[in-house]
Amino acid sequence: MDTFHRIRRLPPYVFEQVNRLKKQARDRGADIIDLGMGNPDQPTPKHVVEKLIETAGKPRTDGYSSSRGIPGLRKAQAAYYERRFGVMLDPDRQVIATLGSKEGFANMAQAITGPGDVVLVPNPSYPIHAFGFLMAGGVIRSVPAAPDEEYFRAMERAVMHSIPKPIAVVTCFPSNPTAEVASLDFYRDLVQFAKKHDLIVLSDLAYSEIYFDGIPPPSILQVPGAMDVAVEFTSMSKTFSMAGWRIGFAVGNDKLIAALARVKSYLDYGAFTPVQVAATAALNGPQSVIDEMRQVYAKRREALIDSFDRAGFEIPPPRASMFAWVPIPEKFRSLGSLEFSKLLVEKADVAVAPGIGFGEHGDGFVRIALVENEQRIRQAARNVRRFFDTADTHLHNVIPLAARR
Repeated sequence: MDTFHRIRRLPPYVFEQVNRLKKQARDRGADIIDLGMGNPDQPTPKHVVEKLIETAGKPRTDGYSSSRGIPGLRKAQAAYYERRFGVMLDPDRQVIATLGSKEGFANMAQAITGPGDVVLVPNPSYPIHAFGFLMAGGVIRSVPAAPDEEYFRAMERAVMHSIPKPIAVVTCFPSNPTAEVASLDFYRDLVQFAKKHDLIVLSDLAYSEIYFDGIPPPSILQVPGAMDVAVEFTSMSKTFSMAGWRIGFAVGNDKLIAALARVKSYLDYGAFTPVQVAATAALNGPQSVIDEMRQVYAKRREALIDSFDRAGFEIPPPRASMFAWVPIPEKFRSLGSLEFSKLLVEKADVAVAPGIGFGEHGDGFVRIALVENEQRIRQAARNVRRFFDTADTHLHNVIPLAARR
């Protein structure tokens, strides 16, 4: 398979190395506390599951569906945007259902990217933001992940020095993996920049509803004129604990939505119709389930910060998302994030995501997901504390190996 062009463009999957260690440890009977993958552990709301059961097996629900999404689902997503952001969307022209936001990003890349086209992507960033374009034949130029002044200075340099000129920029706020949040002022500046330089903006808003301290993250589409240049991707995976259901959306600029719809029409028939009906029930149903989900993550965040700090592993409080982006403790920093993550599995029975998996600028960090209950998080902290207390012995054995790599 090394001879296949697109496969050659993909680096080894970093997370697989940690996953392999997790499996080996579990095969030996170890109780691994997995804080690595962002896989929600909370149940899907009961009324959503009941709607799926009610719909499955009814006439005409077992056949091919619509790759754009059934009309009721697209209307429900448009209603959500009006309710949450005050943004009016035409469900027929500006909304499309995707098989999760990941598929939406990958197929948008197929729709808009030609060989050698340059796309600006944050580093560190969720892998599909870069590799969707690489698989489509594009070229990635990295920009900072933080929504600050240096971001726009780097964007100016990228536009000035990239040949050919970039066609698009990716944003992700609340950020996966860094948990940073962008302001509406940032989006205003970004829309102005995109119009000035003829850029498409692809905004990942998958974590819009997981926020703390009572400050909801904005949508780029709240900015006047954003609809001229931007498409935004959202997901039901985290908001309604429906990760395995594979339902997301792309909304915004009608020409870009039409391009995505054209590509999808050749590649899929949409999600199973009863799943789409159930997703509609989630969007139109009681939104108190979102508040309850947010409260669960808030309690876990506090448990993580408190218990890991006492274990000697300081956690910067995330403002949003279901992740904490955590600097590797000083004594382990020379190992890099992958070797440090392997050590946590082997010596502390705790799995985290190595920052290098999100780009080379993430190598001094690990991402910790709030996907275990408070008791398990505190147990993970106790395991880490015991490991740290004996760390000098482990470091003596590991650092020479790491230095030879």
